[in-house]
Amino acid sequence: MAYKEKKRWVFFGLPLTFTTYTIEDEIITVNSGLLKRVENDCYMYKVVDVRLEVSLPERIFGLGTVHCFSGDMTNPDLRLVHIKHAKEIKNFILKQSEEERLKRKTLNMQSLDGNPDIAQVDSCDL
Repeated sequence: MAYKEKKRWVFFGLPLTFTTYTIEDEIITVNSGLLKRVENDCYMYKVVDVRLEVSLPERIFGLGTVHCFSGDMTNPDLRLVHIKHAKEIKNFILKQSEEERLKRKTLNMQSLDGNPDIAQVDSCDL
């Protein structure tokens, strides 16, 4: 299953922007720009968490913004801004990212004390 959505204006939900989001099983691609095209990809297995935000104007026009928090260096907070079917896309990304991590046997470790350097090992402890 794949989704292709355009970034829209909040008012009236019109797709009058030059940003397109393509969400596939293994990758999320953001194409933006008119004169200078920029393409940004994020592998699905790198997505750690997903958040849906829907403001009042977005609710009125059936839109939403999906935040994908990832380990991607170029865009750790990948935002799919003002898109239709936002809740459905958020659920797809959440489910698919977990499946891709299991398929690639990728382990996601989180530190309980807030210290991101949990993988460091002192040579004295060995």
